[in-house]
Amino acid sequence: MDIKTASALNRLRLVSAPEAVSFLLLLVCSVLKRTTDFNAVPVMGMVHGILFILYVLFWADAWNRTKWPFGRAALYFVLSVLPTGGFFAERKLRREAEASVVASREAAEAAAAAEAVAKA
Repeated sequence: MDIKTASALNRLRLVSAPEAVSFLLLLVCSVLKRTTDFNAVPVMGMVHGILFILYVLFWADAWNRTKWPFGRAALYFVLSVLPTGGFFAERKLRREAEASVVASREAAEAAAAAEAVAKA
């Protein structure tokens, strides 16, 4: 995995949890608006909207760079519209990034071993 692909995954992972938190806070603010005089929906709506747009932009970039199959890309998008889905997306993205780091290290070690054998 190249550095641009890893960066795209990392950006998507880093925005997924705040996007999920903002969605939950927006839901709480919506309930409070209807049950009390507290109205923070315009502010939280804007914050959540910005985070959601960032999520979608980073999702599209990650999909383009990683060449995910349609099902995996759709899963990450569906997780963005579920109230707690961003937390699950963050966890899956972290695991995927860790697995790619391990795979790249193993490939580098195999290449170094093959080079050592070729020199011998």
